Amino acid sequence: MRTALHLVLSLAIAAALIALLLEWAAIRPAEIAATLGRLDPRVYWSALAVQAVIYPLRALRLSILLPAAHRPTVARLLPITASHILAANVLPAKVGEASLVLYLRRVADVPAAHGLALLLVSRLLDLATLTGGLALACLGLAAGGEVGELTWLVPLGASLALATLLLAWLVARGERLVFLVRRVLALLRLERTALGRRMEALLTRVIEALGEVSGRSRVLGALATLPIWVCVFLFYATLARGLGLEQFSYPMTVFGSGLAILGSLLPLNGFAGFGVQDLGWAAGFTLLGASAELAASTGVAAHLIYLFHIAAFGLCGHLAMGFLARRRGEEPQA
Repeated sequence: MRTALHLVLSLAIAAALIALLLEWAAIRPAEIAATLGRLDPRVYWSALAVQAVIYPLRALRLSILLPAAHRPTVARLLPITASHILAANVLPAKVGEASLVLYLRRVADVPAAHGLALLLVSRLLDLATLTGGLALACLGLAAGGEVGELTWLVPLGASLALATLLLAWLVARGERLVFLVRRVLALLRLERTALGRRMEALLTRVIEALGEVSGRSRVLGALATLPIWVCVFLFYATLARGLGLEQFSYPMTVFGSGLAILGSLLPLNGFAGFGVQDLGWAAGFTLLGASAELAASTGVAAHLIYLFHIAAFGLCGHLAMGFLARRRGEEPQA
């Protein structure tokens, strides 16, 4: 019942935000279809190839960040990665992020605490790289004078750079974030409840699991994160230019798509990420000089292509996980 309620709520949020975007940009759904129709097949296949590269890179990073005692092969982590990306994007309020912990435990025998520690470090690395990329884009655009007198680019870039440093510190000291959650539990006096005691026990195991992620692994994980986000921004830049924003430079597409990605991280998003992500794209490219109509239509079109890809990759991932689970069940027990 609760799942159905969440689904209905997420659909309602998505519909309301998309309706708001279409009304603001004064466009009809047919114009989004026309935007998709303008995409050159060669550009589409190039974008698909770039997005496909992201999956093994993410699987490699998972392997790097897991301790040797609980480290599956990259080949086993690949379908888990594809399935997790689909769940994280489709399920409402970002609850799909927790699917990584479940998939790792079921398919690769990774304990839940290690899965949570891995999810925490991975997402901090992603956020740090995203804010760092946006900071460089803002400062680069301000220095290059490509966008005229947008005086807010420098303070925004500086703020994002500070956020990047804070997130990098949290990557190195992820235990601090867990301690903060513990302090919140204590302030709310939840430790006196059965749920609070279970959460406290889990947090203790997560802290222990984080202690097993060495400093070398975190550095290598950070280095592995850089090509992931180069591919993410290149994917969106390829689509943006192919859908009608060809006049925008790569730093401009980093800024516009970066705001969209930041929007997708908010739990306010509706079903399949529709809503804030599309508004973020439209706002970013409009600020850089695109018309509201073009910014909105290309944003929704790029989002639809992205969702089609992750659905296809995610389906293959779930099929592969089912095959791996059956193989594990057939293996003789020692």
